[in-house]
Amino acid sequence: MVETRASSGIAGLDEILFGGFIAGRSYLISGPPGTGKTTLGWHFLQTGAAAGEPALFVTFGEAEPELRENARRTGFDTSGTEVLDLSPSSEMFAEMQTYDIFSASEVEREPITRRIVAAIDRIGPRRVFVDSMTSLRYLATDVHEYRRQALSFVRYLVGRGAILLMTSEISAEQPDDDLRFLADGVLEVALGPRTRTIRVTKLRGSDFRSGAHTLRLTERGAVVFPRLVPEPNPAPFEATQIRTGVAELDRVLDGGIERGTVTLITGPTGVGKTTLTMQVVTTAALAGHRAAVYTFDERAETLTRRCETVGMPVGAQIEAGTLRVLEIESLRYGADEFANLVRRGVLDRDTEIVMIDSVAGYRVAIAGEDLVERLHALCRYLVNAGVTVLLINELQELVTSKVSDAGISYLADNIVQMRYVEEIVDHSSRLLRGVGVLKKRLSGFENTIRELTISERGLALGRPLAGVITPFVERRVGDNGA
Repeated sequence: MVETRASSGIAGLDEILFGGFIAGRSYLISGPPGTGKTTLGWHFLQTGAAAGEPALFVTFGEAEPELRENARRTGFDTSGTEVLDLSPSSEMFAEMQTYDIFSASEVEREPITRRIVAAIDRIGPRRVFVDSMTSLRYLATDVHEYRRQALSFVRYLVGRGAILLMTSEISAEQPDDDLRFLADGVLEVALGPRTRTIRVTKLRGSDFRSGAHTLRLTERGAVVFPRLVPEPNPAPFEATQIRTGVAELDRVLDGGIERGTVTLITGPTGVGKTTLTMQVVTTAALAGHRAAVYTFDERAETLTRRCETVGMPVGAQIEAGTLRVLEIESLRYGADEFANLVRRGVLDRDTEIVMIDSVAGYRVAIAGEDLVERLHALCRYLVNAGVTVLLINELQELVTSKVSDAGISYLADNIVQMRYVEEIVDHSSRLLRGVGVLKKRLSGFENTIRELTISERGLALGRPLAGVITPFVERRVGDNGA
């Protein structure tokens, strides 16, 4: 028997729920005010209404005119959704009236329950959204009575074949453990460092994607970005090599960089890491491979222009559609949003090569989360899809024996280290850029440090650096080589 699932109306949330809500069950959205609970409810109802399913919004707090107007401003079409307005009126305040709600067995003598049951009988909704169940707590005489009433309320709605989505507002003084126990599923929404998050903590009869996922509220409603999890079964792909476009570097790398590997290009600032990596990317794009460059550290226009000054046809490849250069603002994109952007490029555009410039910019984007964990998931996902990953890592020290300040070298199949070196010949010195390979899992490599030159004619790898080579910052003041 195929299990019936109902879409939440948000693609990312459906992915987390492994297809959506299970029909004929109840779900609780729990969280503080301002986290998007009502917006999630409108997505749920509008999707059902668009599919011809009767939908009912039961509101205990916001009056219907304001509710519909706020939804309209966010782009929702509420015309197909019935609203049962049980919010307090000004007349009620003036007359000192109170609300009461009881179980279905007491419907004949309780006005609010009578209105709910009448609406259910008239509409026959397949989807019901109640905002919020917290209001019912204040209408009960005690906690025991509230639990009994809430249970009968939930059972009545679900028993009529509806999917029930309800909200609650939690605080340290007023937890919602009783509703969590009653519901078949629990979704927690919260305010994160830069945006909101949504987490599934309970889902009877189904597995779900665990963890906190990014929830962003936009002018068109809510968008959910699922936390990236690598696919368990890697996709098969042909193990070919990608040329770098620099003949000597290809020889040092024993032919080039293998497809479906992670290459870490590491070194201090200004040593040429981005330029060298763009040489690899542009060469691959010229050969017909689809490549995407995600730049956190530099404007896309600036990167394109300076690459072209050293002979890389970046603009032409962008126009041809084989290369994309995307400028990423670290304070705008969180880890889930960035991972989704990269993933969509792989799925929708068949991206084969991904360059991330740089690890430091990515660290800002994840806003204090575990860098290694996040980068591990992203790289593993890409490698499993047969994508070649190029990571640029900037070292804080100009001269250091470390490969990475972040402890991510284990992720790399290949490590290309770039460094400044000072060559002293005949009592005079020159500051040079040096390039060497420290690690290559799938083949051998040349274990020398070669001089890298960058000019308007392009990049070139020269002779192995020999003789007296010392880190230029370690020379003593006044040392003239005598």
